[in-house]
Amino acid sequence: MRKSLIPLSAVASLALLLPASPAHAVSKEMIQLQTQVQQLQDMLQHLQQSNDERMGVLQHLVEQTSDSVNRMSQTLNTLEQQVQAQNGQGGKVDLLSGQIQGVNDSVDELKTRVAKLDKSLQDMQSQLQNINTQPAAAQQGQPGQAMMGQPGQPPQQPVQQQPQAPPVDQLYQSALRDYTSARYDVASGEFGDVIKYYPQDDLAGNAYFYLGEISYRKGDYPTAIQNYDAVLEQFAGSPKAPAAQLRKGLAEMDSNQRDAGIRDLRSLIQRYPQTPEAAQARSRLNGMGVRITPAKPTAYR
Repeated sequence: MRKSLIPLSAVASLALLLPASPAHAVSKEMIQLQTQVQQLQDMLQHLQQSNDERMGVLQHLVEQTSDSVNRMSQTLNTLEQQVQAQNGQGGKVDLLSGQIQGVNDSVDELKTRVAKLDKSLQDMQSQLQNINTQPAAAQQGQPGQAMMGQPGQPPQQPVQQQPQAPPVDQLYQSALRDYTSARYDVASGEFGDVIKYYPQDDLAGNAYFYLGEISYRKGDYPTAIQNYDAVLEQFAGSPKAPAAQLRKGLAEMDSNQRDAGIRDLRSLIQRYPQTPEAAQARSRLNGMGVRITPAKPTAYR
């Protein structure tokens, strides 16, 4: 038998009909992708250089603002001490001190916002440096793999995200505006949200303080004392701690807990002797005819 031979021209025709190898197309796409990655890295480098210059200017402005706020705070403290020293009438002192305290609160909030802005600038700068230095990570898996899951398993359902709370600064500033506008019920809910969503944030200590102030104004002294205690126990280093201890002592006196109030005012003077709140505590104790420090027990032989 003779072996049938396929003509060479037929083989050539068949080769033309077969699909071309995808190797060339893949190589071309890889080159385009590498070019795009390089262009992106160049753009990021240029963006970082421009951003570094702007960050330097912003950092300088933040430092200047912080210095100005600190000087303003020192001036307010000196003013309140002078008022306490020159005016012996408790009612007038309490009224003026309340007004100064309101201004001081605003200064404290400004200092907090400046500090957070400074931290945000530093975080942004670190993130840009990381983006510029780290190579682009290859995408893991194929498109739609997260939705399809592993072979033999049912497709995964997309996770529904819970609604997020507003940023703590935004939530707190809204509560403070409602508080200063005497919308105490609305402010109570907003301060409560600050504590609920950001329990570890420094502003949560301020929220406890203002919740105590709202309860104090309503004559709910037990709740006020409870909120002041939260400031003193959970946020002992808060700028609101001296004011919380002062207001706690006053709330105790107003609720017929005279001895407890005296102890808290004395403790305030001992713990924060140079604060305006300590000056108010001295004035209150002097007006009551009470010693600033308790008398030592007489030793009997």
